[in-house]
Amino acid sequence: MATLHDLTCRNTPDTGSAHNSTVNAIDPSPLMPTTSWTAPLVWLVAAALGGCAVQPSSLPTGLDAPVPARWSAATAEPVAGQSATVLAQWWRRFNDPLLTALVAQALQSNTDVRSAQAALQQSRALRDGKAAGLGPSVNASASAQRSRSGGNDAADAFQVGFDASWEPDVFGGQRSTLNAAEADAQAAQASLAQVQVSMAAEVAVTYIDLRGLQARLTIARSNLAAQMETLQIARWRAQAGLASSLDVEQAVAASEQTSAQIPSLITSLAQDLSSLAVLTGQPQAALQSSLTVDAARVGLVPQAAANLAVAFPAQTLRQRPDVSAAEYRVSAALARVAQADAARYPSFQISGSLGLRALTLGALTNGASVAQALLAGVSVPLFDGGAARAQVRAQEAALEQARLAYQSTVLKALKDVEDALVALQGNTERLARLQAAAGAAANADLLARQRYASGLIDFRTVLDTQRTLLATQDGVETTRASLSADLVRLYKALGGGWTPEADTTTP
Repeated sequence: MATLHDLTCRNTPDTGSAHNSTVNAIDPSPLMPTTSWTAPLVWLVAAALGGCAVQPSSLPTGLDAPVPARWSAATAEPVAGQSATVLAQWWRRFNDPLLTALVAQALQSNTDVRSAQAALQQSRALRDGKAAGLGPSVNASASAQRSRSGGNDAADAFQVGFDASWEPDVFGGQRSTLNAAEADAQAAQASLAQVQVSMAAEVAVTYIDLRGLQARLTIARSNLAAQMETLQIARWRAQAGLASSLDVEQAVAASEQTSAQIPSLITSLAQDLSSLAVLTGQPQAALQSSLTVDAARVGLVPQAAANLAVAFPAQTLRQRPDVSAAEYRVSAALARVAQADAARYPSFQISGSLGLRALTLGALTNGASVAQALLAGVSVPLFDGGAARAQVRAQEAALEQARLAYQSTVLKALKDVEDALVALQGNTERLARLQAAAGAAANADLLARQRYASGLIDFRTVLDTQRTLLATQDGVETTRASLSADLVRLYKALGGGWTPEADTTTP
């Protein structure tokens, strides 16, 4: 004959219908105390089943990830001991007060950020609800009843009292549920941080692009003015018989080509302005006013020192909130595996009531009307057709998915950093070469116009030098903006703008 311990610790069959065996100890007597025998019974059953108790799985302290010793695109040796605070509020490194103000406003007013904050509050509330379920619950109740049977007189009954219940977490199922909820809350906090990091980077890149377009627009208008002067010279020379009408037509074509670039730049400026207005949650007119208040910064692309000390990747990547969120999701999945495993074992419940029961209201104050009851129960899963085991396997598969998602996030983070470093290095070298070319093109343009006015060279040389000057100057400002944007993307790839210790509920 199988013992209680044998029944509860035996492997669950894989097929059949579900059935639970329940043991209850009840004493409804209003006079006789019940604590003398029900409580020992509960602890006796718990002790008998303690041999097959499942301890909650510990949360992972680290995960294996394919992280190299250093960045392949890094030009300097990594620096050990770098903290997340090195990259915190990186946008201040550009020394642009308006950029700092725009980022701060976006972190406070953007709808995506506020939605992520609401999701975090929801996750924390769910966690608090799971935590409250670990303790006992107490309810107060009162009732009045009048009943009549056949021709008998009506009978009254009055009752007031308290009901209490508690489910001991013998096998750690409830604790595992709380661990999963806590990990979900931590993942939600990291997801909010990721939204904030992305938002700050998007605002900065859009603002940098806008300033770059302003600079390119200034260059296009300046070159157009120079081409109009050249056109006037060509017309004077044609009237004097020193040049043909071909020079005039070529000058007109060159000036019109330059003029055609201006509407496109203005359109792109308007689009960036609209994007910034949406990101910062303010009217476009107010943003336009802010952009033109400081005339000295119109067309001035914000620059920051590119001498960023890159820490070891294993340290740096943990600063990324998306990597942290993926790790917390693994912890939540691991806790749910322990929760599903604990559901295969018996559950216990202790409940009781204490109150007054009488046939009249006046009699409720009589000591003899005291009613008390204590119930101790255990529910033992005996045969569920393998449903519990299937649930464990499902949670284990979810855990494997979370682990793979974590590894994928780490690989993506590595790619983001490497791509940003390569782009930063390439644009740094490109900018230096373009600046040298732009200086030479400016000198060549000045000499060509002077020599053409003196009749020493033909007009084709003037046109070539003007086109080269416009192209190189435009390339300088485009690359300058790209270089700043690359630095922003590097800050973002390294998890900049957020620290694990910071409370992301408030920007």
